[in-house]
Amino acid sequence: MVYATRGLVDVLLGLASDADPSAVTTGLSVTPARELTGVGADDLSPETPVFTDFFLPDPGNSVNAVFGVDLSTPARQIQGRFVSHPVGELEVSKKDDLAQVVFVAVPPWERGEDSFGVFDRAGTRQPLEVVDAVPPRETLS
Repeated sequence: MVYATRGLVDVLLGLASDADPSAVTTGLSVTPARELTGVGADDLSPETPVFTDFFLPDPGNSVNAVFGVDLSTPARQIQGRFVSHPVGELEVSKKDDLAQVVFVAVPPWERGEDSFGVFDRAGTRQPLEVVDAVPPRETLS
C-alpha cells in the first residue's frame, strides 16, 4: 500500500492541468505518519511513510529535459516521482524516470483519483490510499 495526502494529490493534478499539453515531472518526498495531523494519520503506524511534498519542477532545466536528471534536488530527498501523461494511458511508460514509486496522472484532470495512479519500478500498479492529513509546517530559517 502506498499512502499520499489529499493535498499532494490535488496539487499534482493541478500542476499537470496547468502544464497541459506539456508533460510535467517532479520529485516527491515522504513524511512519517507520526508527524502528520488530521483524518487518517492516527490510523497508520507511526513509521509509515506518507507522500506529502513535491519539489517545484524547473521547466528551464535542459539537463532534466534531455536526460531526466534533476540536479537541483538531492537524490536522497526524493522517495518517489510524479509524471503526467497529457496524451497517454494511466501507466508507466518507457520514457518515465523509473523511481521506486512512480505516480502518474492523465486527463481529464478533474476526475481526481480516477486520473491518478501509483506504480512500482516495474510498472505494476500499486494500491493507493489517500489520507486527509497534513504534514507539519516548515519554515525557512
